Amino acid sequence: MDARYWRQRWEKKEIGFHESKANPLLVTHFHVLSLAKGRRVFVPLCGKTLDISWLLSRGYRVAGAELSQLAIEQLFIELGMQPDIESVAGIERWSANNLDLFVGDIFTVSRLMLGQVDAVYDRAALVALPEDMRKRYAAHLLEITRKAPQLLISYEYDQSLMEGPPFSVSNEEVRRHYASTYALTLVAGTEVQGGLKGKAPAKENVWLLKRP
Repeated sequence: MDARYWRQRWEKKEIGFHESKANPLLVTHFHVLSLAKGRRVFVPLCGKTLDISWLLSRGYRVAGAELSQLAIEQLFIELGMQPDIESVAGIERWSANNLDLFVGDIFTVSRLMLGQVDAVYDRAALVALPEDMRKRYAAHLLEITRKAPQLLISYEYDQSLMEGPPFSVSNEEVRRHYASTYALTLVAGTEVQGGLKGKAPAKENVWLLKRP
């Protein structure tokens, strides 16, 4: 699974993972981060998620990283914003009204480039990556966000029943990636109605990751 895979999915409009409204788990559980308005939230592999609009409307500043330029173009159109675009160390930063989105490979985004991060909202990044990339991603995220607290949403299901993404990430794997850095709290676990893509019974878990 490489950059071409995700770009092609956006170009072919194979974006069943995109939701038409803010994610209900974000709306219900974001408060557990105890984040004051005006703080900056990083949304990795953000696509054109309407979660960004929800966060902005609640008074937060938002940063994101997304491989597909098409997704970012569509997001700015939907937000009714005109971005300022500049090249930063070989990656484009699209900015407007408390919003900074980096267009390119998240692994090229550095701590200095990203700047201040007060919290991470990871709904579609860890679960979007195959197992052999998740360890690298988790370590990189810790580095560029300076170990900022996270609201993480993961799926658990029998991976043999369906190919990802989204991939199944067990609670044990979440702990393996993050328990040495954070105190982990499983905030909620809900069954996915009708199964994931109608193929696999699945559970959606909400995690709070905060440094002790």
